[in-house]
Amino acid sequence: MHIGPLLGSGRTADMYELDGPWVLRRYRDGTDATGELAVMSYLSASGYPVPRIGPPADGALPTDLVLQRLTGPTLAEALLAGSLTAAEGAGVLAGLLRELHSIPSRLSQDPEHRILHLDLHPENVILSPEGPRVTDWLTAAEGPPALDRAMSALILAQLALAPSLPAEAPVRDLLAALLSGFGADGGVPAEALARATTLRGTDPRLTAGERAVLDEAACMVAGLTR
Repeated sequence: MHIGPLLGSGRTADMYELDGPWVLRRYRDGTDATGELAVMSYLSASGYPVPRIGPPADGALPTDLVLQRLTGPTLAEALLAGSLTAAEGAGVLAGLLRELHSIPSRLSQDPEHRILHLDLHPENVILSPEGPRVTDWLTAAEGPPALDRAMSALILAQLALAPSLPAEAPVRDLLAALLSGFGADGGVPAEALARATTLRGTDPRLTAGERAVLDEAACMVAGLTR
């Protein structure tokens, strides 16, 4: 497949047009996508809703992933547009995490461990006609599911504290609804939140603004879980 024009750019990667139903995602900083590909292949084979993986493109690099071209808004766009309520959006996120954590680990021998996304938030969920699809698996790891729940809550709290957040964005309501929905799955224990905060703090992709509100965000999550 021939690599076509640039379709768009995210925080770490660029998306290029390919032939047929495919796009190419390429990391700008040289990140090797081999591990991400392995995780997505395993999850796809397990029936989890990730984008389909396509054949290699001409001139493909280790930084490249060929993925299904998805149509539909992100969960973030749907929430901002009002086509989903905060409670409905929280239900989507909690359901996707619950489904992910029902799949056995790929590598870990610990029976309590599962595959963790560790970056599951509304911008990484595409509401395709076939149902929600989870994207961006760069940070995927294996460990206790509570860590994944804590990380999703922490990311939403950081977003809620961003000065640039649109006034109509229902992020605080989404966070409260998500934490309420996590109750049936074991919630967000204090130790999981502390670990997520430390891990989030080591992420080199965080902006200065996100880093500045990290501790406040952790306090927000802790306050809402009491």
